[in-house]
Formats: sequence, structure tokens, C-alpha cells
Amino acid sequence: MQPISAAPPVRRPFYAQLYFQVLFAILLGGLIGHFAPATGVALKPLGDGFIKLVKMIIAPVIFLTIVTGIAGMRDVASVGRVALKAFAYFLTLSTLALVVGLVVGNIVQPGAGLNIDPATLETGEIGNYVAKAHDSTITGFLLAIIPDTALGAFTEGNLLQVLFLAIGFGIALAMIGERARPLLEVLGSAATGVFKLVEIFMRAAPIGAFGAFAFTIGKYGLGSVANLAALVATFYLTALLFVLGILGLVAWRAGFSIFRLIRYLRSELLLVLGTSSSESALPSLIEKMEAAGCPKAIVGLVVPTGYSFNLDGTNIYMTLAALFIAQATNTHLSLGEQLLLLGVAMLSSKGAAGVTGAGFITLAATLSIVPSVPVAGMALILGVDRFMSECRSLTNFIGNAVACIVVSRWEGGIDEERFAAVFSPRAAG
Repeated sequence: MQPISAAPPVRRPFYAQLYFQVLFAILLGGLIGHFAPATGVALKPLGDGFIKLVKMIIAPVIFLTIVTGIAGMRDVASVGRVALKAFAYFLTLSTLALVVGLVVGNIVQPGAGLNIDPATLETGEIGNYVAKAHDSTITGFLLAIIPDTALGAFTEGNLLQVLFLAIGFGIALAMIGERARPLLEVLGSAATGVFKLVEIFMRAAPIGAFGAFAFTIGKYGLGSVANLAALVATFYLTALLFVLGILGLVAWRAGFSIFRLIRYLRSELLLVLGTSSSESALPSLIEKMEAAGCPKAIVGLVVPTGYSFNLDGTNIYMTLAALFIAQATNTHLSLGEQLLLLGVAMLSSKGAAGVTGAGFITLAATLSIVPSVPVAGMALILGVDRFMSECRSLTNFIGNAVACIVVSRWEGGIDEERFAAVFSPRAAG
């Protein structure tokens, strides 16, 4: 009897693919938000509901991925080695992002000529962000990584607490060895079920993107961007330069193309654009990095940690926005003051990591410590921060995908066959 050959996979039409559906939803949401602002604002619950669905599943995804990945590693010491390499990468790229924002801000000077008196600015809403910034100290941040209870790590929504618990439990199971195998099999089955749930939830992504983008345009309007077009355009172009230039060079050195990575993650990137939240695509990023051949343990360590410590887009935003405020208020910053700004931004970006609205909060924390730049100047960019938040999230997301592949390359753990199927020149998009 002749063996029955497997039928080739059926390629779905473009309109049935997630990236097209999300793109169409964003365009439709933008049109409704622009021409019917009240309706756009009323659609906000659609976006909020989808993001809540995803956030609900993030903690189990991270916990199961890390525990099964680490427990399956024979060399427990390699966990520390991977963590050290990841943090070395995060520190280097985050510093580069801060420097890029500083350099571009000095060259382009998007705030020059506005001649705004800080005393005339309305600072009512800014006080809330400054208060949150003062609460986000380095010491407080480190202590907050330790959950009050094991279950509290899952109920409080703090990803670093889940990461802390998962790494410890994974190492414990690895040290137990063969006796932990039955539990690992159960956890592996649970992980399969959780990722199937993610797949089901992602079918609602176009609805979430539609509601979130309609709200953004309806609430803030495209006119608010025009008032500060120079800053918004400079930020987007700087982020693009960083992604295609610096991250592109890093990707090339690691043996893959940044363009192919962007194509591979196009559905997730459109989702991030539509929802202004990189968390909305976190479970899908973990799944796709594993599908591309990156080891489960490395994906589980690098991606969630990167969401708090590898915020390239946020770092570009901080130094660029700080210089914009200084230029707009005619505040001269010497080279020493700019270097101080850079150093403070490096610390404050870690202190407020994982906090909702972290970009604006870390900027408030930075300006609160650097006395030269008036904190009241943040009122200038409050109206367009939502539009820059989308670019921050996109840049952060791509940066963490690159970091995951680079660290996997350093560890020599990539499944080359699966990696080539995604990133080779002949790979189908």
C-alpha cells in the first residue's frame, strides 16, 4: 500500500489573516473617531475589554513558559548566565536609545522658537504623574518584585512578581530532577491549553483594535497632533532610525534581517499600534519566538524581563521630550546638565518599570530630579502623549523581539531549521 502523503497547508486568503483584519479595524476605527468623535469615545470599552482579556492570560503564560523551560534545562547555572547576558544587552541598548534621543534633540531642536513661559502652563493633570513618579523609587521597585503571597503574584498583575516566582519554582523542579517529571508533564499540558486560549482570544484582536483606535482619535483628535507636529514627527523618525539602524545592525550581526522580523510579527505590531499597548501582544510574542526556534527557557526569561528593563522607545522619548521642554521654555542646558539628565533617565526608567503609563511617569521622575528643566513643561506634551505612546510601544516591542533572538544566539540554543524557515530569504511571509 502506498503511503498517503500529507496535504500541503492551505494558504488562507489575505482577508482571513489577522494582520489584514487588524489593519482594516484600525482604519475603520480612525474614520469613526475622526468623523463621529462621540461615537469613537463610546467605543472605548471594546479596546479595554480586549486588553483585559489578554492581561488575564499573561501571568499563566509567563509562569508556565518559564517553569517548564527552566525545569527542562540540565544545567541550572545556565539560568544565571542567560540572565546576565540579557541584562548586559538591556543596559547597552537602553543607554544607546537615551543617547540617540539626546543627539537628535540637539540637532533637530523641535521645541526651539516656541518661547513659552512655564508659569502660564496649566499643571493640574501633571501633578498626578509627578506623585506616581515620586512613589516609584528604585528601592520600592526592587522590594515590589517579591510578592506578599504566592497567589498574590498572579492577582496583582505585576509581571516581575510572576517572573520571580516562576524562576524560583523552575530552578527548584530542575534540582529535584526525575521525581518532578510527572508535575512537568501536567504543567506542559496546561501550557498547551493556555496557548490555545490565547489563540482564541486573539480572534477578538480586530474588535479590540477598532475600539481602542476609535477612542484615541475621537478623544484627542488629529488636530492635537498638528499643534506639536515637530515633536511627534521627530520622535517617530528617531524611533524608525533606531529600529532600522541600530536594531537592524544588531539583527544583522545575529544573522537575521530586521525587515523579516517585522514582517513575521506584523499582526502583533498592528495590534500594538491599534491598542497603544505592547502588553496586548505579549503572549503572541512568546509563542512566535518559540515557533521561530528560540529556546522556551530563554524566551520566558528575556521577553517578560525586557518588558520592564528593555524599553528602547521609552528611553528615546524621555531624552527627546526633556530637550523639547527645555527648548520650548528657553531653558539652556549645558553639556554637564544633559549628561546628568542622561544618567538620571537611566535610573528612573528602571524605577518606574512595569507601571501603567510608564513613559510619562518616568519623564516626570527624571524632570523632578533634574532641576534645570521645569516639570510644568510636561503640560506641553500631555495632549500628544497618547500618539507618541503608540510609537513607544512599537519600538519597545521590536526591541524585545530582537533581544530574545540575540540572547538565544549567544547561548547557541536556536533551532536552526525552524529559524531558517522563518528568516531565510526564501521563507514565506
